[in-house]
Amino acid sequence: MGNCFAGELGPALSSLSRFHRLHVAIFGLDFAGKTSLLYRLKLGENVRTLPTVGFNTERLQLQLTPSRQCVPFHFWDVGGQDKLRPLWRSYARGADALIFVVDSADPERFEEARAELLRVVRLPRAQEVPLLVFANKQDLPQSVGAVKLEKILGLSEFGTGMAWHMQAVSADTGRGLHEGLARLHEMIMKRRKGARRQRRKWFPC
Repeated sequence: MGNCFAGELGPALSSLSRFHRLHVAIFGLDFAGKTSLLYRLKLGENVRTLPTVGFNTERLQLQLTPSRQCVPFHFWDVGGQDKLRPLWRSYARGADALIFVVDSADPERFEEARAELLRVVRLPRAQEVPLLVFANKQDLPQSVGAVKLEKILGLSEFGTGMAWHMQAVSADTGRGLHEGLARLHEMIMKRRKGARRQRRKWFPC
């Protein structure tokens, strides 16, 4: 699993992929590993990065499971420093899904991460789109497991109206990245299917 070349998409999907690209905004505190995760997806290797000033953007074709076709994504990785967090609102607007990255080896910042995550899900229309939480740096011995971190962040308090998934990952090894994105893709498709059913209900042919 990994990146796909245009020829691997098949002629129909390849020609139309740019019109069906899924827009995903990536948020999280500074030093959580957002950019490292993005470049692990792009290059398939660990890349040392500097704190993002502004944003990074990448358009990637990813094969999430061996049996599936490639999925076209447009990722927006937004800086996590205090002064940049007000920008998250703009990048969340119009996104098909949100990703929030947490440094699972830095317990001193869990409360800060929880507070910022709550702000994200309270953004206008944010609860209408799926949320994927990456518990990053699981390769480190002091990291907190995804199940425990899920409770610390209070994900169960979001209610049934928001689709979310917690995934243990490592930007260093690539562990869990494609599995998490596969779940995110499933949630996006389920939401779209539900929206189509709702439209047919209110506007029958």
